[in-house]
Amino acid sequence: MTNSKNSSNNSTNGNELYAIAETSGQQFWFEVNRYYDIDRLNAKEKDKITLEKILLLKDKNSITIGKPYVKDAKIELEVVSHKRDKKILVYKMRPKKKTRRKMGHRQELTRVMVKSISLGKSAPKSSAKKETVKKETKPKSEKSTN
Repeated sequence: MTNSKNSSNNSTNGNELYAIAETSGQQFWFEVNRYYDIDRLNAKEKDKITLEKILLLKDKNSITIGKPYVKDAKIELEVVSHKRDKKILVYKMRPKKKTRRKMGHRQELTRVMVKSISLGKSAPKSSAKKETVKKETKPKSEKSTN
């Protein structure tokens, strides 16, 4: 018996819209209506945050890759809560010496939910065209030798 797998069962192929963005020195795969834990942001709960460093954006029909970032792409996030990650232990020991050091660390995190991913065209900043004005330069007069 052969068991054929349908590609629509794979969670990455079934998604219509996702983006890969850079935040907190890391790259994340963002999808709409999902929660993500990123490094602590200086924002209060229920605040809206916009990410503009989008490296890749995929919608229903196309994939857009940035050089290095995609222009006019935005991800709207909402801060859900602030929390702390699990404690990690660091134990340093030097053999045959009485040197031991035990330290712990808990990373501060912010839980965010993705509200929307968009690729919008920016409107022109001003409708009036700017005219360039050239300054007239006078030719330097030659010194006459009499």
